[in-house]
Amino acid sequence: MSSIDPRHSIFPEWLRKSLDGLYLASGYLAGVFLVAIFLIMLALSAGRPLGIDVPAGDDFAAWCMAATAFLALAHTFRSAELIRMGLVIDRFTGWRRRLIEIACTAIGATAVSYFAWYAVEMTWVSWRFNDVSMGVIAVPLWIPQLGMSVGLSVLAISFVDELLHVLFGGAPRYEKPPANTADEIIERVMESGV
Repeated sequence: MSSIDPRHSIFPEWLRKSLDGLYLASGYLAGVFLVAIFLIMLALSAGRPLGIDVPAGDDFAAWCMAATAFLALAHTFRSAELIRMGLVIDRFTGWRRRLIEIACTAIGATAVSYFAWYAVEMTWVSWRFNDVSMGVIAVPLWIPQLGMSVGLSVLAISFVDELLHVLFGGAPRYEKPPANTADEIIERVMESGV
């Protein structure tokens, strides 16, 4: 391996910052939908004793939950918080480990790109045919489907970004560096909720 920092980016600095900003913005947007779930559930819970009905509140909470889950994926992946096959991969070193990392990242990029493609197509078809929800409030279905489509598309971009980074000699940025002390191990276990 060369003397270049293995966590470097093959992309120009402006593109690296743009991509990292995209992943962060997607994470923040997921947080906005999480707050929306809280507010909707609060309105539903507080409204019942007061006789206030929130029409289609359950539908909107479910759509916000889906948007939260999908929009948070890319940021979670890049923050090294996504579940991965560490127990298997950590047993290898050198070129074997690098080959396994490339293969896993390529499989992940292919699978996520496939899902993103069909999610975007589903959203496009819903918009084209003007599909609406069957709940109390008729909402065009492309609107709640947009969270899934955007989230999967950003995740696909992050996987391809990481695949190119690993292919060109970089160390995977989706994994945390190994813990050096017992305190670091304990802190990571506490953060993971295990």
